[in-house]
Amino acid sequence: MADPIHQFEIHNIVPLSVGGVDVSFTNSALWMVIAAAVSTSVLTFAMRERALIPGRMQVFAEGVYEFVANMVRENVGSGGRQYFPFIFTLFAVVLMGNMLGLIPYSFTYTSHLAVTAGLALFIFLWVTVLGFVKHGLHFLHFFSPPGVPMALKPLVIALEVVSYMTRPLTLSMRLFANMMAGHLVLKVFAGFCVSLMSLTIVASILPMGFNVIMIAFEFLIAFLQAYVFAILTCIYFRDAIEMH
Repeated sequence: MADPIHQFEIHNIVPLSVGGVDVSFTNSALWMVIAAAVSTSVLTFAMRERALIPGRMQVFAEGVYEFVANMVRENVGSGGRQYFPFIFTLFAVVLMGNMLGLIPYSFTYTSHLAVTAGLALFIFLWVTVLGFVKHGLHFLHFFSPPGVPMALKPLVIALEVVSYMTRPLTLSMRLFANMMAGHLVLKVFAGFCVSLMSLTIVASILPMGFNVIMIAFEFLIAFLQAYVFAILTCIYFRDAIEMH
């Protein structure tokens, strides 16, 4: 049976070192470029005619746009309109990483903690800076919700600070763990199918059927994880803009 961990290995395509730092172009970077090219091409092609009566591709593109726009409007409010381009791009980056990773012999860059943690840390720093820019030191009141008895304030503030500081960890781990676990399960059951086929085709029908179901389920998980990542980002922006 093939090693299920092998699909997560990063390989250099164009070895490159600058000042002793490895900046090689890898399979992970390649699929990020492919994701950017595919998403940009599809949306550009879909909206090229800007027809009054849209075709299927234009309906799809407008549907994605409205889906993210409604997400921003409902979770950030009118003040979050200026952050729509970032959240739309973030949603596309995560969604394409998840979806393209389901293509055989591709690479799922969202299954690497370095990628998801990088995105989460960038969001965390941006939201924190935004909070202080908009509210100044008053932003520190975010960690002290109103209506809390004075005796409980030290405990509540400590819990709020810990909860806030763990946002990058939980945001990145959720996406990374779901993508990695799902691909591991798919690889293991695919290996079962191949192994059982050497005995009899009939014996491989059950794991093969389960693998088909798992692939469909992974497509759903790929979309849901992109949605969760984007909607949590919206909530973090709302906290920075409106506080409690």
